[in-house]
Amino acid sequence: MALALDDHQRQPPSFPSLKRTSHTRRSVPSEGYYDPSSNGGSMLTIVDGTFPPGQGEPLNIIISGNSDEAVLKDQETDGGLRNYWLSFDYAGECLGQHAGSQQAANLGDNNGILNETDEIRYDYNDPQLGTCTETIQGGGHFRYWTQNGPGANSGAIFMASSYELPLTDGHDIVSNGYNLGRDWIIGNITQTNIPTLNLTNSSSYSGTTSYGGYTYSTTVKYVTGLLNNTSVGINHNLTVMTSSSNATDGFVAVLEVKITEKPANSADLLIPFFGWQLPPLLPLFFATILPLISL
Repeated sequence: MALALDDHQRQPPSFPSLKRTSHTRRSVPSEGYYDPSSNGGSMLTIVDGTFPPGQGEPLNIIISGNSDEAVLKDQETDGGLRNYWLSFDYAGECLGQHAGSQQAANLGDNNGILNETDEIRYDYNDPQLGTCTETIQGGGHFRYWTQNGPGANSGAIFMASSYELPLTDGHDIVSNGYNLGRDWIIGNITQTNIPTLNLTNSSSYSGTTSYGGYTYSTTVKYVTGLLNNTSVGINHNLTVMTSSSNATDGFVAVLEVKITEKPANSADLLIPFFGWQLPPLLPLFFATILPLISL
């Protein structure tokens, strides 16, 4: 069984990148998503330059295609996806800059292998500059992709979440960091302490979050059968697996999100989407910290 850390200094893979707009009508199965492995895809990301080659990171959260249509739109306005993330204290990258590596994924929707749409970080309750704190101090973060190709257009959002060490430690993943990264996001949403080591395929939670005048009701169900309970083939596996848990425990948290309240006149509402706006430049940051960012 080959278990090894990756070479953390790597170049982004040369795959088609970011968002691909769907030209087919959404067709959502009862589960809210299609299993990528049923059509040539994978529930592991593609990470360039790992040793041994071919290791990936688990897609361990899915926002169901049965969620409200507005929530699934990758936008800041009208209660969209990025506003939802702000409601549980996750925001876009520090100063809108991504200086590190990208990962790719194949969601089995006939879009093939695509680079991540974006990387989202815990904002330490500061949607303007908090993700700069996360970049330096470490914390929760995730990459995401939308399943919207002609072969499986569920509109579901697939997220690869984890919890990383500080920049000075090379942004390696903490022990059990894939499972904990998933569960701390769910904990933020549900205001619940998720028992990571005692989950079952009947574990379910719910919670309410708000941002920018929008209130979201989220139900969460943990499912098995999409990911293996294993450390084999998982990036950073030697340091992430523990005596009580494999690097990935095989659980995927499936979220169904509904908007339950919105501003009285949402079309005219100006929301401060600090996480995706570039505030006045911080020359010292760009000169000293930003060049060091490797994730």
